[in-house]
Amino acid sequence: MTLVSKETLEVKRRWPLQKVQHIIYPLYFPVSILVLWQLAGTFGLVEEHILPTPLKIASTFWILLANGELPVHFLASGQRVIFGFLLGALTAIILGIATGFSKIAQQLIDPSLQMLRTVPLLSLIPLFILWFGVGEFGKVLMIALGAFFPVYVNIFLGIRLVDQKLYEVTGILQYSFKEKLTKLIFPSAMPNLLLGLRLAMGTSWLVLVVSEMMGASAGIGYMIQDARAYSQTDIVFVGLILFIILGKFTDSLVSSIEKRALKWRDTYKG
Repeated sequence: MTLVSKETLEVKRRWPLQKVQHIIYPLYFPVSILVLWQLAGTFGLVEEHILPTPLKIASTFWILLANGELPVHFLASGQRVIFGFLLGALTAIILGIATGFSKIAQQLIDPSLQMLRTVPLLSLIPLFILWFGVGEFGKVLMIALGAFFPVYVNIFLGIRLVDQKLYEVTGILQYSFKEKLTKLIFPSAMPNLLLGLRLAMGTSWLVLVVSEMMGASAGIGYMIQDARAYSQTDIVFVGLILFIILGKFTDSLVSSIEKRALKWRDTYKG
């Protein structure tokens, strides 16, 4: 009993230290880069108009935030990404389920989608501008197209990778189609679906930047393009850092959902 108590106390003593290390260790490399970057700018090793210092970028960020310009661009980009991502992901889930379950639907739909998937997405931008102009609909549709294929391919693959023996067992147990979906198909395909959503979110931000640079009156991509035209490198870096933060936040959000939804999986942790 005494031995167990000592071990418990030792674990409790180490737990706060492990938690702090888990937070601090990932910061070593980026903090070191920022310090070297700041020193290089301070001592004039790099010209400020080419590579502004982190403090200059932080100051510009605060100015844009205080004068209300940054929130306007942020909201414009956020709305486009959300609507485009939802449109593309929901369409992909519907078609992925249809082609995953039905061989007829696969033969009719999947070959055409696979051919379209090979077309470079950014090469379609001129066509989208000709068809839909530079308005919001074209941008949202372009983002939806970028989000569509990662989700579609992964959910189709997830459904087709369901163990045939388990599917036969559900037939022996006389599961209804709804029970097969909720108790076997969806749980088995969930890892692939969440992976597809994670990849789709990253693609959505990528397409957003390009679509806003092609023609927009507001948005982070527009802000970057406008700053480039006037050689405002610090604002360009503000936009890039904002994209990094937003991309990391959305990726971590999907990752946390993935961890909660797939707690039952026993995988290698490293």
